[in-house]
Parts: sequence; C-alpha cells; structure tokens
Amino acid sequence: MKVDPSPLIQSLTERLGPKAVITDQHDIAPWLVDWRGRFHGQSAAIIAPTSTAEVSMIVAMAGAAGVALVPQGGNTSMVGGATPPADGSALILSLRRMNLIRQVDPAGNLAIAEAGVILADLHAAAEAAGRRFPLTLGARGSATIGGLVSTNAGGTQVLRFGTMRALVAGVEAVLPDGSVHDGLAALKKDNRGYELTQLLVGAEGTLGIITAATLRLVPAVTARAVAWAGLASPDDALAVLRRMEAATDMIESFEIVPDHSLGLVLAHLPGARAPLAGHHAWHILIEAAATTEAGEPPAAVLERLLVSAIADGLIADAVIAASEAQAQAFWGLRDSISAAERASGPAVQHDISVPVAVMPRFMISAARAVEARFAGTSAGAFGHLGDGNVHFHVRAPAGADGERWYAEQAPLITPFVHDLVTAAGGSISAEHGIGQMKLAELVRLSAPARLSALRAIKLALDPGQIMNPGKLVALAPAPEAP
Repeated sequence: MKVDPSPLIQSLTERLGPKAVITDQHDIAPWLVDWRGRFHGQSAAIIAPTSTAEVSMIVAMAGAAGVALVPQGGNTSMVGGATPPADGSALILSLRRMNLIRQVDPAGNLAIAEAGVILADLHAAAEAAGRRFPLTLGARGSATIGGLVSTNAGGTQVLRFGTMRALVAGVEAVLPDGSVHDGLAALKKDNRGYELTQLLVGAEGTLGIITAATLRLVPAVTARAVAWAGLASPDDALAVLRRMEAATDMIESFEIVPDHSLGLVLAHLPGARAPLAGHHAWHILIEAAATTEAGEPPAAVLERLLVSAIADGLIADAVIAASEAQAQAFWGLRDSISAAERASGPAVQHDISVPVAVMPRFMISAARAVEARFAGTSAGAFGHLGDGNVHFHVRAPAGADGERWYAEQAPLITPFVHDLVTAAGGSISAEHGIGQMKLAELVRLSAPARLSALRAIKLALDPGQIMNPGKLVALAPAPEAP
C-alpha cells in the first residue's frame, strides 16, 4: 500500500529547513531518470541532508512513517540503481551536500570522505598530500564516493588495486532503524563477528545509507607510461598481458578494444586520431606506473616488453605516448567508447565478467552466437582484460526503429547473453551492480542458496523495506502495518 509522504515532507521541512527539502518538480525532474534514460521514476521530494545526524533523523522518521528512501549521489548508475519507483512512493535522499573530505592521512595512507564527495575531488586531495586514490573511471567528474562504495565500483585500475571493496577500510552508515554504524576505524585485525562494513559495500543502498568511508591511498606516481598496440586477436592480447605480469609489477591497466569500437570513437570524438597507422583487428591500451625513482623507468619497461612481443609476433605495431597530453589522448579514446556507441545507434549493453582465461574466446564466440541468433545485429566487446570485465554490446540492424527495436529485442537478447555468461562461469554484473535492470535476471540465474541468503539479510536489517526498494533484492510486498 502506497503511503502518502506529504506529512513526512512537511515534518522534515520544519526540522531541516526549505534548502534541505526540494519539492519543485522542475528541480526534481533531472534526478528521476537514470543515466542511460531507460528508467523513469517519480518522487514528491528530494531530501538533502548535510550531516550524518540529519541522515539518521530522516531515516528514523521515514521508517516510522513507512515511506521508502532512494539514496542518490551523482546519479551515474548504469542499471537504474538510483532511480525512484514509478509510482512516486519513495523520496530521493540526496547525499550530494555531504561533500567533505574529513581527513587525508598520508602517513597512514588513508582518507575519510563523505558520501557526496566527487571522485575527481578526492583524486585532487590525495594528490595534494602526495598520495593517490587508485580507482578511476569515465564518470569521475560526477560519480560520488557513496555511490562508488554502494555499487562496489571497478574501473581501469582493478588489475593492480582491486575493486572498491578492496579499497574501503571502513564505512559510516545509517541503518534502516536510524541507528549509526560507526565503522570508520581502519583496523587490520577486528574479529567482532560479521563484517558489517563489507556487507554494506556493494549493497546498493538496500541495507543502509553510507554517509562516509575510510579509503585506502597509495603512494603517488613518480612516472608513468601509456602505450597503444595493435594485434590480431584477444588471445594474443592475453598472452602479452601474462608476459608483462610475469616481468613487472608496474602494470596498472590493460584494456582491450576491437577496431570497430575505435572506429566509432574516431568518427564521434572531434579531433581524435588513431594512435597507429594501418588496420589492426584489435587494440590494447596499457599503463605502467612507478612510485619510486629507483629502478627502470616505466617507459623503458614498456618499450622492452613491447619490442619482445613484436619480435615474437604477438603484436603488429605499438607506440608509447611521448607526452602526458598524448597519454591522455590515448585514454580519451578508451573513455569515449560508450558515448560513441550510444551515438552510433541503439544497442543492448551488458556489463559482465568471465574468468580471465576464457575472456578472449568468449568475446569472439559470444558475438558470433548473438549475431547468428538475432539476424541483422552486430555484436562486439571491449573491456578490462586483466580482470575479466567485458562490456558486451549488441547493436540494432541498420535502419531499425531504435525505441521499438530495443523494447522488443532487449528482453530476448539479454537472457541469451546472460546464459552464455553463466555457461562460461561468469557473472551478469561485473562493476555496475544489479539495480532494477538486472533484478529479474539475478533471480532467474542465481542458485537458491544465494537468493535465500540475500533475502534473509535484507529482511533482517530492513524489515520495513524502506531502503532503495526494487533494487538488487526481489522481495514480496512488505506486510501492512496493523
């Protein structure tokens, strides 16, 4: 039963002031649609607290009123994870005003950042202290720490540093009853039972509202080198990666891009230039970094390893960026793939992962299987070869009506792709989460034990089901209050 949120909105306005409660639908409208424009919701208000104490009060009052809350940061979710329900039954809880970097501790290699801190701002603060936060992605200028923690974000440096889960040393969060979990202390040993911090990482706001996080920093880069290489196949790319991993611990990123995706970027991005002459079926983007002046410079390491790979026929051609501007240009090509794909026409996009050893074979075989099953489509994959993360896109036939094609074919294509992923021993969500887009597929493909555990945890911590309803965990309707 939908609860009228008006009394709660009025009470919150009285307690927090009008700046913290936005009810103008014109101001709310941009936050009702997901980043891809696939999910549209409704909400009577955006609640924008400035402190953990205010979040605690809001959650407690919402729980008492039976009004659901949808936490939101930069609204960059790729799976509709921050979009409110279409029936207007939930209020948006915006963490964007909670944007303080509370502490940067270079000696301890730690930073404490509130949920609304933008990733790029954390990068700058860490750099000013002689450190860095080693997670980056295309949306770094808008993605917020709370959202990155809540979705266990990945990015391009997972190969060396792991996902957000590996970089979170502690969290502060408001639980569904309004109580505050103070888990910011970065203890290396803590055996007090269940690990609440890690339970909240990747929970997509369904178990509580993350208000701050203690994050691991690493030494600043003293030198880096970025290379672009052309080769014949993903199998050759994996062989190059394994060689480099065996030879050095400097490799931070290893991206694989098919020539078709590069062509779309070159056509879409003004002033973009191909790094190499000639045609290459596949491309790899490699970054190596050093944190000390001692030893062989990253550029020399990459040059030595690339020359060896060329001599052995694994790579056809390669270039090492001659300047920081050129290095950024190489990365600009990679970061622009998704935008270029969208601009080129309708497509069904999948964020999936498979074991690294089978990723080269999967990228080719899955594309062939999809094209054979769905006549006229073209399928392709790019992604983070070092961690098995495949961005798998299925493009509409030429001349197709985009909206109609997507509405009719996406419900058929996605299960087909996910079945291929499952058969390969992979996951239907690599770094974007489940949100509402993959909710039914998670139910369809998950083992009963996993679903039972997810549901039991959700109901134990959030019996009123007020935390980000309709995301990640599929539940029966909450029981009505007596």
